[in-house]
Amino acid sequence: MALPAVGAAMLEIENVSAAYGPVRALDGVNLNVGMGEIVTLIGANGAGKTTLLMTICGRPSAKAGRIKLKGQDITALPTHRIAALGVAHAPEGRHIFARMSVRENLQLGATLAAPANFARNLDRVLTLFPRLAERIDQRGGTLSGGEQQMVAIGRALMAEPDLLLLDEPSLGLAPLVVRQIFAAIGQINRERGTSILLVEQNAHHALALAHRGYVLVAGEIALEGKAADLAVNPQVRDAYLGG
Repeated sequence: MALPAVGAAMLEIENVSAAYGPVRALDGVNLNVGMGEIVTLIGANGAGKTTLLMTICGRPSAKAGRIKLKGQDITALPTHRIAALGVAHAPEGRHIFARMSVRENLQLGATLAAPANFARNLDRVLTLFPRLAERIDQRGGTLSGGEQQMVAIGRALMAEPDLLLLDEPSLGLAPLVVRQIFAAIGQINRERGTSILLVEQNAHHALALAHRGYVLVAGEIALEGKAADLAVNPQVRDAYLGG
């Protein structure tokens, strides 16, 4: 994948630390995502990847450091203000509403977008994920895991985000569905120019898709660079790519 043109940063994370009570989860993290760029964050379970996405969204608040979105300091803003500025989060585990239909789940994602854009955005999501068009009136709890992941990503897209945070989109899915999900993520980036921060344990897929990557170890950035370079780095290959 070609690197995007150099421009202003979409997201800048500067020396950020975060904790849950006395337990420090992030320690001096520095990371940035450029306009129109896909950046992946890989690491083992418990490394702090999910915590970093949650901290960007204001839950928990950073204990130290600064987070900027399009140059604006959002470190101390509440979650709803951060979302209104153009950040959407598809969380680990999907967390769609089981008793609501696919349509209703997607409608919830549209609350921050202009009402006049709803039909267009819904059409874009259903074009991206044709399976959801077939399931549009089906309850979320009756969907397969892959279909629920499509709803979670689609719900985030309905907000028309500038920055899309994706947490473990391949978790628990069959290989064929994983390929479909990652193809859709690439399409979102190419067609919409959406900046994406992708947290993913499937390092093969993540590094093949992303422009750049970071490796998080015990709450600290251990490695960073172009995704293609990380994919052939001996440390990364041994730890995350099965040698």
